Amino acid sequence: MEFQDILYSKYNGRARVTINRPQKLNAFTNHTLQEMISALLDAWTDKNVGVIILTGAGDRAFCVGGDQSIRSKDGYATTELEKSGLDKLENLPLPNNHAMLLQIIRNIPKPVVAMVNGYAIGGGHVIHVVCDLTVASEKAKFGQVGPRVGSFDAGYGTAYLARVVGEKKAREIWFLCQQYTAEEALKMGLVNKVVPPDKLEEEVEAMCDTLLAHSPTSLAALKTSFNADTESIWGIHSMAGVALNLYYGTDEAMEGRNAFMEKRKPDFSKFRK
Repeated sequence: MEFQDILYSKYNGRARVTINRPQKLNAFTNHTLQEMISALLDAWTDKNVGVIILTGAGDRAFCVGGDQSIRSKDGYATTELEKSGLDKLENLPLPNNHAMLLQIIRNIPKPVVAMVNGYAIGGGHVIHVVCDLTVASEKAKFGQVGPRVGSFDAGYGTAYLARVVGEKKAREIWFLCQQYTAEEALKMGLVNKVVPPDKLEEEVEAMCDTLLAHSPTSLAALKTSFNADTESIWGIHSMAGVALNLYYGTDEAMEGRNAFMEKRKPDFSKFRK
């Protein structure tokens, strides 16, 4: 399989999906998300694959969410490159493709391990949150930016996050839009392990060895059981996606996006009704 925005490899029972847009801190477009979905579906159906690794290229970022440079009042634009891509799913709004990616990560009956090498921000933060396990470099940074850039994730990004770190901390993460170190993320239960940058890959590979030594049917059943308690969030996430697509068309949302691109503080005061 040939891809443009990701690197995809399979080896020793593993499938590795790497967002390969380091010049954009691995921010994603519709094309990126659709390639990730295709790779994960391939890993799902490959009986030789027992565990999936998600990561980002380079040493600066895991993923910083949607690429703001292609966002307008119509949402995230479909570029000519994307129009020549995989299939018609790329013509869906970006939140819909992001939602499909999250649901596949949750539903694939194999453990998905996030290898966080740098910034995990915005939609990229949500991706790591829904992964089964997260191993982080000591240099990794975590956080949300939605209310600052005119966006939000009112599904897995909030409701499931609250299950992981607790209501108060989840509200803090979204309302204050601060960044947290890997050690702070470990203390709040947001990641499973923190290691030096030069040991990150080694630690993830060791974790994969452990997972591959275990019964695949047991792991699949356990994952399904863990998901069952939060399965209703999918309905919330779907409804929130409709709201987000409508919100992107407002002047309020564009003020956040424009301020981000212009490197200035947004002025949301006129939108407080």
